[in-house]
Amino acid sequence: MSDVTQPISLAAPTPADLKSTAQLEKLLREAGLNESSNELAAREDVVHELQGVLDRWVKRLTAQRGYPDGMVDQATTALLLPFGSYRLGVHGRGSDIDALVVGPSYIDRDHDFFDVLGGVLAETEALTELQAVPRAYVPVIKMKFRGVPVDLLYASVCLPVVPKDLDLRDRSVLRGMDLATVRSLNGVRVADEIMRLVPDAGAFRTTLRCVNVRIYFKHWAKARGVYSNVMGFVGGVGWAILVARVCQLYPNAAPSMLVPRFFKIFSQWKWPNPVLLGGIEHDDDGQLALRLPVWDPRRNPRDRTHLMPVITPAYPCMNSCYNVSHATLRIITEQLEIGRVISQEIAESGGARGWEALFQPFHFFKAYKSYLQVDVKVAGGGEADLREWKGWVESRLRQLVIRVEMATAGMLLCHPNPQAYAAKPNDRHCTATFFVGLSKQQQKQAQVQFDLRATAEEFKQEVYMYEFWRPGMELEVKHARRKDLPSYVMDHILPAAGHLKRKRAQDDPSPSSSASGDSESSSSSRDVKRAAAADTTGSSPESKRPSCPSN
Repeated sequence: MSDVTQPISLAAPTPADLKSTAQLEKLLREAGLNESSNELAAREDVVHELQGVLDRWVKRLTAQRGYPDGMVDQATTALLLPFGSYRLGVHGRGSDIDALVVGPSYIDRDHDFFDVLGGVLAETEALTELQAVPRAYVPVIKMKFRGVPVDLLYASVCLPVVPKDLDLRDRSVLRGMDLATVRSLNGVRVADEIMRLVPDAGAFRTTLRCVNVRIYFKHWAKARGVYSNVMGFVGGVGWAILVARVCQLYPNAAPSMLVPRFFKIFSQWKWPNPVLLGGIEHDDDGQLALRLPVWDPRRNPRDRTHLMPVITPAYPCMNSCYNVSHATLRIITEQLEIGRVISQEIAESGGARGWEALFQPFHFFKAYKSYLQVDVKVAGGGEADLREWKGWVESRLRQLVIRVEMATAGMLLCHPNPQAYAAKPNDRHCTATFFVGLSKQQQKQAQVQFDLRATAEEFKQEVYMYEFWRPGMELEVKHARRKDLPSYVMDHILPAAGHLKRKRAQDDPSPSSSASGDSESSSSSRDVKRAAAADTTGSSPESKRPSCPSN
């Protein structure tokens, strides 16, 4: 596993390939994915203002710790390093900013970052929707700064003063760090390593933009439904690594050549064979002897259970897709196969069929007639409490999918939608809803019925184990048909009320209509009508807390 295969082809693009690439790039521009100069300037202003807040925070803490005045003068900065799409150069309109704060050794994460800096940020006028998540796999402060979403991570290095030219590629910066800090720091290290390993940065960026649009329509619809690491799909880093690998295999290819090859390679990939951009390295001996855990199934039995290993290239190597389940891998593969067929048709037509065909959105609520509806509610609370509770439920939703498919022996297939739909707040509740599309295995008997009440109840009990649960945080899981979706969901997915009426008329045949005319997913709808109960399987948290007897 230490070797990475050599390029498949060194062929350069033909004039036709270059023309096709120009058409592809034009389409991406016309789709409105790129930021305007004003939007880019606003984003840069946010980074600059955040840097000012951080400088004052570091200087204040340095003075409070009793360090000499000269050191206080030097400690005027903490590094603020964007990573993710921003660092890769593929961010677009509406993208958030993922940023790492690198501070000196005497400023810690738990108190100084989350409590002290969190308090400073809470008093900052330009900031809204502040949410600290200290127990996350990668601890983070989430916020909107002048309307721009920002995810802020922290890493403390073993230095009394952080130099502005600190080289994060040097492994010595990892000395003395816990795993949470290493994961935070590796956001920057991985992005830099990806850009170092791709043969053509421009071709990589165009191809990644194209794949991003195709896979999850992040920039304008978010309807593809396969972009979410927390939900068990592939996150931004994973997609970047997959695209980078194709760029390595075809180092001289233009984006119009790389896109079809991307879909062909990964629609047919034999998982769990790992995707690697470089060799897997350990650091058990030598001067540093960091001995950090590295993804390596030869040494770690748990790594052998990973279904979709897409390995980060910076030490210590990790699987960026560790959350992928059998259900989500099936959906990812289906979408990649659709991309393969369409891109192959575009290539075979010699450009006669335009790239627009590749970017037709996936309509989640047209694909299924039956759903599990997961209502996340906060009684008497505000939007901040809902964001916190919703974030926890979202992080556990993949467990509901796994439980349902296990309980039905794989006969009932699940497709979780990563997007949450918010109801208009009222005096009693703030509500956000997730949906899981349900369908049957085609080869299974159509008359099999499923009772998912116990499965839904087990999931709820697990969710209510939340360490910071408070009275008023509620959860309901119920079965829903497409025609009965809440109005606040319809408002998001349908352009006009007239469309809604026509759609409901189509989905709700008259009693005289033959049941045999229903689709398979309609059969699934009948079979799971009892699934999470005809009545809701939700209740108040007081009556459904794990420590209390269930109803």
